[in-house]
Amino acid sequence: MTETVSTEPVVISAETPSTKEKIVKRKTIVYKTLVDPELIKVACEKLKKQLFTKFAFYWFQPKIEDIEFVSLEKYYEPYVVISGKYFIDYLRKSTYILKVPEGVREVVLRPNKYVPQTSKLNRIVKLHAEERLINKAKAFLFLDKNGRDSDPDNMPFTPQEKKPKKAIKKFGIEELPENADVNFLKERIAKRPKDMFRIVEEIFEATERTVIYTPRYKLLFRWVKTGEEKILVLDAVTAERVK
Repeated sequence: MTETVSTEPVVISAETPSTKEKIVKRKTIVYKTLVDPELIKVACEKLKKQLFTKFAFYWFQPKIEDIEFVSLEKYYEPYVVISGKYFIDYLRKSTYILKVPEGVREVVLRPNKYVPQTSKLNRIVKLHAEERLINKAKAFLFLDKNGRDSDPDNMPFTPQEKKPKKAIKKFGIEELPENADVNFLKERIAKRPKDMFRIVEEIFEATERTVIYTPRYKLLFRWVKTGEEKILVLDAVTAERVK
């Protein structure tokens, strides 16, 4: 009968091969703005009072004429669509304990010989070995610019700019860093086992990469009586409020 005990501290061999990466080229999509900014200002007249309403009591609520429009800014919010796979073939160190009967002076596993030891009234032989294992992982992700999960159902279906790179330059869109999406995916699936001793093979693949830039309107309002300011964000495609 054998059992495995905890291994020695993991030391990654200097001979560990580098990770093989297969990363597709990133696609860029820029949604067209469908709502005129002047119409946005009109739509906000019904929403601006809600920004400053803290209580249900009437006397704590501002009058709508006391809330003034300060500024409107258009910007583009990036979203990431990425999928990929991760594979690692690796070795880990392990020790197997073999119980041997009384009278056995030596265990021979050619070409090695092991002398039994006494442990808790049992006679045992410790066999030091390397185990080979394989881990696999894959994911399809829809993320915001910070790498957090987002709901793709909230994305509007709208016409796209025919020349996205030209649109990015024209509208001064702040682009997501080139490898940010790949790094998000790596953080989710490319995880080396903590008990790894040596890597036989490691492969990381990004099979789909798309960044979608969707237009937003950011409006600033001020409550004249108190000087308090609030921001309201609306989707420039649907005119719906973005929370």
